Amino acid sequence: MTVTDSETQAAWAPENEEEGDVDIPLSTRLSIADTLTLGNAICGFMAVYFTTTGVLIPHLTGMDDGGMARHSAAMAVILMLLASVFDLFDGLVARKLRASAMGAELDNLSDLISFGLAPAYFVVTWGMVAQDANQQVSVVAAVVVLLAVVLRLARFSCVPMRDGMFQGMPGPFGALTVVAIVLLELPFLPTLLAIIGVAWLMVSRVEYPKPRGRLAVAMLGWIVLSMGMLAAWALDAPAGQRLLQTGCALQIVLGAMIPLFATARRVNTFRDNRREARAAQLP
Repeated sequence: MTVTDSETQAAWAPENEEEGDVDIPLSTRLSIADTLTLGNAICGFMAVYFTTTGVLIPHLTGMDDGGMARHSAAMAVILMLLASVFDLFDGLVARKLRASAMGAELDNLSDLISFGLAPAYFVVTWGMVAQDANQQVSVVAAVVVLLAVVLRLARFSCVPMRDGMFQGMPGPFGALTVVAIVLLELPFLPTLLAIIGVAWLMVSRVEYPKPRGRLAVAMLGWIVLSMGMLAAWALDAPAGQRLLQTGCALQIVLGAMIPLFATARRVNTFRDNRREARAAQLP
């Protein structure tokens, strides 16, 4: 039940406007960038859908023939890759064109679906269908991934970042690295430790460069190449399994190497600053 104060309502309502003729504020209208962000959210939801209907349900009902599970798993990951494309372009479009006041909130909510819920659900499903996996432990790992994304998004909204840099592994990169670890089909314990390691990197203070300019083009090319490798694997093309393993290994190596390069660059910068400070103190 809602109680409305007629005097308060009258004072709040704009004057000289007829009922039903209130214009929507410009700040709450969807922009082109917001539309791309919503595409990100849709891809994340559809990734969960394909993981459920094509991998989990056939496994639980004993109807898993291998082919359908492979096709659906590949489709789920391709949708996460497509979500990262939307996430890449909505920021570029927002900087070039007008962005609504809802843009930042929509981006965080969409990222939570596509790069938090979808990969965490993928980990849970892996824990249920893989023969050597422990279902309860995999659920814990999935919760760790989800909480890492939640904390990362909250910190991103509250803490100012250095220009051109992210603090912690970006959500799309972290989600794709988690999925790559699962698809690589390593033994259970190394897979579990690697997933938790990626979650830690997402909430760490390690700096990652923002995808702009040539880096954005390189990232887009890598995403398209990854989609091709997944499609080859799903269609059981010659060397499709090897292509998938190579792509997953490269994704994991990139996730491990970028923090090392960032740390080395920070150490070199610190040393250079100390040298300059000492040189300035000399007579």
